[in-house]
Amino acid sequence: MSVEVLPETVDTGRAGRNLPAAILVGVLLGAAVVGSLFVRREAFVGVAGLAVLLGVWEIAKALTTSRIMIPVIPLAVGALGMLVSAFVAAEEGLLVSFTLTAFGVMLWRVIDGLNGAVTDVVAGIFTAAYVPFLAGFAVLMLATDNGPQRVLVFILVTIASDIGGYVAGVLFGMHPMAPTVSPKKSWEGFAGSVLACTAAGAFGVMQLLGGPVWVGLVLGLATAVSATTGDLAESLLKRDLGIKDMGRTLPGHGGIMDRLDSLLVTAPVAYVVLALVLPRL
Repeated sequence: MSVEVLPETVDTGRAGRNLPAAILVGVLLGAAVVGSLFVRREAFVGVAGLAVLLGVWEIAKALTTSRIMIPVIPLAVGALGMLVSAFVAAEEGLLVSFTLTAFGVMLWRVIDGLNGAVTDVVAGIFTAAYVPFLAGFAVLMLATDNGPQRVLVFILVTIASDIGGYVAGVLFGMHPMAPTVSPKKSWEGFAGSVLACTAAGAFGVMQLLGGPVWVGLVLGLATAVSATTGDLAESLLKRDLGIKDMGRTLPGHGGIMDRLDSLLVTAPVAYVVLALVLPRL
């Protein structure tokens, strides 16, 4: 996949982004997600489904650079099935749908031919686990009594991690965290993520969920770790595939997966923290 060269007139800043486009796209995406949360819960499931389908498509396209051909049709059907099942049948529905999707990927690929089937099947099941299965935990949060508020807190804290890490990294970044994987990610940026996450977590849990401040601090700290892990994991995948971005779906951001990476890994973490702690208070 070729790397697009940005025009000289575009100010990408120290972080290498088209900042005006990135901000505009971020605001529009945020409005769509938050609006769907509080209009009707099913609307959020639909928005999440669209994002997951785009994510699966981007990964499938990226894998072709290494001649890995995952079966997109059973993955797409299974992805939507996982989100719907998580919404109507909770954890059991999500797990059963994932199992059926994995079986569908294996069957579809074997029927298509045995040459390279093992690699394609493993990559297909990885894609099913990485995108729709992890996204299913956001839908599990949505299905609780105060689901929209839980999902909103999860999104706010994850975004805070990205913003805090970005700002601190640009202003103070001097010590690379993982130079061979993501040269621009620094320990100073991670410290900014921790500070922003804990502040956002404390505010969100107290104001939106009515919980104590310490729960927000725990959620924020866990999110800083998980969001950074998700970002590094995708950077490792892109480096292994020899690509810069997962796609060009979102101007100023790259592909949809370049925005979902932190959210996907954080979704199960936020679900577990809130499910284990809040009901017991």
